[in-house]
Amino acid sequence: MTDKVVVLVTCGSNEEAERIARALVEARLAACVNIFGPVRSIYRWEGKLNDDQEVLLLIKTSRSLFDQVRHAVEKAHSYEVPEVICLPIIDGAPNYLDWLADSVGESPQPAAPTPKPGSKRGK
Repeated sequence: MTDKVVVLVTCGSNEEAERIARALVEARLAACVNIFGPVRSIYRWEGKLNDDQEVLLLIKTSRSLFDQVRHAVEKAHSYEVPEVICLPIIDGAPNYLDWLADSVGESPQPAAPTPKPGSKRGK
């Protein structure tokens, strides 16, 4: 298991999604934010069934930054109760995870030493 996470956030417009995405990356709270949309969301709000078009943010960051990401999203978001869901990244390509760590200002995890060609591995 890594300490990296993906955070899902839905937004009401492309403009809002772009503004939040740029702010998170500029603040080094996210390494990358993908913007998908429109997506169709069917949900219950204030006792009524809603069917709306939204824009989905896929935010790549680390677990240690989640509270700051959540706070930044809640402060910048137009929704009274924005979706901010944190999902763990169980594993990934080491070079990508290192890039992610570097992009949010964390030191990449040191790689395990690689045996030299022709050397035997100890028990």
